[in-house]
Formats: sequence, structure tokens, C-alpha cells
Amino acid sequence: MHRAQLATIPFENFDILLGRSITLAPESLVDKLIARPRGGYCFELNGLFALALAAIGFEARPLMARVHLRGEPTGHTHGLLLVELGGQLWIADVGFGGPSLRSPIPLELDVQREQDSKTFRLVDAGPFGTLLQRKCDDAWRDLYSFELRTVIPADIELANHFTATHPRSRFTSTRVAAVHGVNGRTTLENRRLRHFSDGIESVEELEEGAAYLGALERYFGIELGVPYSALKPLAD
Repeated sequence: MHRAQLATIPFENFDILLGRSITLAPESLVDKLIARPRGGYCFELNGLFALALAAIGFEARPLMARVHLRGEPTGHTHGLLLVELGGQLWIADVGFGGPSLRSPIPLELDVQREQDSKTFRLVDAGPFGTLLQRKCDDAWRDLYSFELRTVIPADIELANHFTATHPRSRFTSTRVAAVHGVNGRTTLENRRLRHFSDGIESVEELEEGAAYLGALERYFGIELGVPYSALKPLAD
């Protein structure tokens, strides 16, 4: 289920750049992510995944995380899931974009997990709780840290509001998208489109206008249903 959602429902933030609010009500998630050819970001994607898990009897609850990708950790602006199965706790996350886990991993420290030629591990992060890292060449890259404390809907609403509206949030100024396939992934940051397949990376710069919208549909299955001019312009 984890891998299927990553390959089918893209990570993307285009509603924010269209000036639309991000609604996390279950019926809204199902409408946007299943009934329409769209995607979402962490609170939407993991919210939908939590609904699916609960529907078939899994015990899952949300966790909040601090993103470490740029060195200095953020506030709790990322959401993931803690799932219990047979007495074992697992981390599941279908909403972190390009560097995301491909499948759930047990909540065990200092154990390397191989996933599609990528290596992940969880380590003790002291005051930040538990840190997820991904191995890049011979170094470990910090992704995000999380604690196991109780998360209530108000925590998610507050983080979602900041992430979707605050001028310091990356998602209010940068166009992003990602989808994971069997042999690799495709990611987008503004105009830069990257394809990763069998260890080989290719990069292209997308043209603005109708060609840009066509690329969103072709590579990510995203149909915005609006003219290109409706998008927030890219910064020079």
C-alpha cells in the first residue's frame, strides 16, 4: 500500500500556488487525491494513508517532525505516521517528496534499511527525539526528526496553516512535485525536472506556459484545470 500510493498519488503543492486553502477533512482528501488527478503534500498524503490503514484494521496515529534538510531544523512542519503491527512499531511516510521512504521501517535505532538501492536508518537525536537519515555516498544526510508524543488535530491544523500560508514556508514560493516508480523517481523544483532511474540522473529545464502544464500531466499525472497564468509567478 505504501509503495502503491507513492507511485500513484504525487507529492505536490500546486493548490498553495493557486491561492487555494489546504483542507484536511477526510471527504476533501478523498475528493482531491482519489477522485481527481491531483496530489498533495505531507498532511494530505499521510492523512489519506491513515484513513486507508484504519479502514482495514491497522492501528496508526500521526506524529509531527522537524525537517533537517537545510541543516537548521524547522519547527514541526512535517507529518508522518506511527503504525503498530503485531506488537512492533513502524514508521510510515508517503508524504516527504523526493527523499521519502519507499516503504515502512521498524522503529529501531542504528539499523540500516535498504530500499530500492537507497539506505536509511533511525538514530538517537537527543532533544529532537529520533532522526531519520539517508545515506548519500559515504555520508549520512539528515532528513527529519520526530518524537512519539501525542499529536491532536489542532497540532496538525496549526502546522498545515503555517506550511501552506507563511511567507517563510518553502511551499508558498517554490513549485515542487515528486512521484516514485519501480525503477526510480521523478521530481520537480520550479522549472527543473529530474529523472532518477537505475542509478542514472537526467535533468531538464521546463518551458513556462502550456508546455509546463503538459509536463505536470505527463510525468506526475497532475491536471490543474486552470491556465498557466493562474499560477503564482516564479521568482527571478
